[in-house]
Amino acid sequence: MPMTSDRVSNICCRKIEHADVPAVVELLTRWPGRTKEYWFRALTQLSTRPALGKYPRYGYMLDHHGAPVGVILLIFSRQRMQADAPVRCNISSWYVDPQYRGYASLLIAAAVRHKEVTYVNMSPGVHTWPIIEAQGFKRYCDGQFLALPALSARVPHVAVSGFDPSDDYRDVLSADERDLLAFHAERGCLALLAVERGAVEPFIFQPRRLLRRHLPALQLVYCPGLPALHLVYCRGVDGFIRLAGSLGRTLLNRGWPLVVVDASAPLPGLYGKYFANWGPKYFKGPHPPKTGDLAYCEWVLFGP
Repeated sequence: MPMTSDRVSNICCRKIEHADVPAVVELLTRWPGRTKEYWFRALTQLSTRPALGKYPRYGYMLDHHGAPVGVILLIFSRQRMQADAPVRCNISSWYVDPQYRGYASLLIAAAVRHKEVTYVNMSPGVHTWPIIEAQGFKRYCDGQFLALPALSARVPHVAVSGFDPSDDYRDVLSADERDLLAFHAERGCLALLAVERGAVEPFIFQPRRLLRRHLPALQLVYCPGLPALHLVYCRGVDGFIRLAGSLGRTLLNRGWPLVVVDASAPLPGLYGKYFANWGPKYFKGPHPPKTGDLAYCEWVLFGP
């Protein structure tokens, strides 16, 4: 990518290189609520992933005399290994030093320059919604549904088991889907397989804790955190709803009564409550994402 510069300010926008990581971590640590350890872990995760063609491994930074004064982290992924499979990019962790925020547009322009890529923003702050909408992003998910899946009826002849990374599952899963499950399981996600008359349907959940500030409408009593899982991968949310009873009982036995499911409306067939404008998600690009697919996202790589 050509370097964009300003002769007066000596600001340029360029790819983050491995040597920039310590300085980028120091800059991101100014972001409230995240520790230096969190950002080192995040950048380490990006450094160990195979580079995806021409796309940057880490993202872009605003460079002022060799030091980062702004940064945007990017996570490029393909769910299928074929070279012509669509590319998705999770835009994450956009921060610019206050005195350089007049140059913030350089970062987003660099980030979304690849027209063949579908860009997603999965955790935009409320104050940024008008900004990213003005940049051409559209909502593909308006809120989230907090479900109690164990209350749903079981489907006959369904058995739920944990995914075993040592098994190749070649008879029931594609190699790409098997690798996707293994990747997420290695990073602390719970991967389950629902087997129905020999057919297998995979599900991936990420542990999280819901605080009162997340769900003010429930008026939860104060507690350190309510254990829940976020559905980060399924072939379709309809499949999760249909199998919720069997999955929910397995999850409940493991200590997980609640599941957060991305949705744009209440989900008929699930017990729980829908929250509009709770965790909306945006995209820009040729392939609108489907709900129920957050594979390889920032929460999985960086942690919740």
